Amino acid sequence: MSQRGKLPPSEENRAAMSNKRPISPFMLGSHYRFQITSVMSFLHRMTGIALWVGALGLAWWLLAVAAGGDAYAHAAACLASPFGKFVLFGFSFSLVYHLLNGIRHLLWDIGLGFDIPEVYRSGYTVAILSVVFTVLIWFFALRGGA
Repeated sequence: MSQRGKLPPSEENRAAMSNKRPISPFMLGSHYRFQITSVMSFLHRMTGIALWVGALGLAWWLLAVAAGGDAYAHAAACLASPFGKFVLFGFSFSLVYHLLNGIRHLLWDIGLGFDIPEVYRSGYTVAILSVVFTVLIWFFALRGGA
């Protein structure tokens, strides 16, 4: 051990430190190519943030419903606008994607789907089903029910 309490670098660490390549997989772009796994991880984090913001929006809407009158009319007008519908579509996509990807992670927690082809297959399945389910939700919602 050195004077500061750190272990001396191993041969592997020394080789990695001498290499000029970045060692972080989060350095996408010129150093790493995009992979479904990194995109899905990033999207899972972003949809989690979107759900948090959406929960604040839901609380705002519930307060407007409770207040009634002009407050509710204003909230309803905001949500019925094209921008409001775009935000609601994004929120519903975030909810569907986060749910499906969460199920994927639960399957991993019990030890299923760790082979590379299965990881890629489940990633593409989650992405495709998220789009399909969100479009179906909006199709039925805009039609006026099931």
